[in-house]
Amino acid sequence: MIDIHSHILPGIDDGAKTEFDSLDMAKAAVKEGITTIVATPHHRNGVFDNDRESIIRWVDTLNELLINEDIPLTILPGQETRINGDMLDELENNIILPINDTKYIFVEFPSAHVPRYASQMLFDIQVAGYIPIIVHPERNQELLEHPSRLYEFVKKGALTQVTAASVVGKFGKDIQKFSRQLIEANLTHFIASDAHNTKSRGFAMKEAFQVINNDFGSDYAYMFLENSELLIDNQNVHRLEPTQIKKKKFLGLF
Repeated sequence: MIDIHSHILPGIDDGAKTEFDSLDMAKAAVKEGITTIVATPHHRNGVFDNDRESIIRWVDTLNELLINEDIPLTILPGQETRINGDMLDELENNIILPINDTKYIFVEFPSAHVPRYASQMLFDIQVAGYIPIIVHPERNQELLEHPSRLYEFVKKGALTQVTAASVVGKFGKDIQKFSRQLIEANLTHFIASDAHNTKSRGFAMKEAFQVINNDFGSDYAYMFLENSELLIDNQNVHRLEPTQIKKKKFLGLF
């Protein structure tokens, strides 16, 4: 199993604080059946700035540490970039790091809203030759209230990644319900952990895939697993035709 979103690198964002914490996370990941993790530290989120070169150095260091500790896990380089107006410039100047140096780029929205320029930026990223992946859309308040916005992004070529913990209800029932709706409507393409530690923000990948397999079928579970492999190999991933999430009537009104 490949986990394409994690904060396992030590001491550079709000994930693992020390190398010991990173090793602790690595051991937990292996127990879940994870063989490869993409390290995606925060970039341009208002608190942390982790550029391409520093991330690659940390990934190399952690991989050496895992080999020395005989932990069967491989770390690949990635980055979780908060959407901002300088993304194209940072791509050109090798500051933004695509996932494992592929055509895929993580794009994070603020938790409470979607910036007005988001649609244009997602379009511009695609024109530049990359494919944006909107991370954890199920935890964005505006998208939860107006899922048609996410439908438009996906319809126009963006991909999305839902958090494993959201699928199993660790962020609450509303987010769990929305996660299920995104899967049903073919509005998400990847399941990943977004793990920050082994206690409050763990992996939950094994549990999430059990839920998906049981409730949506093995074809969906396999698609999500294979998409993560295709992503890190820079191949085209599986996309099913997206549909709108229908809002339920309340007292006969929409």
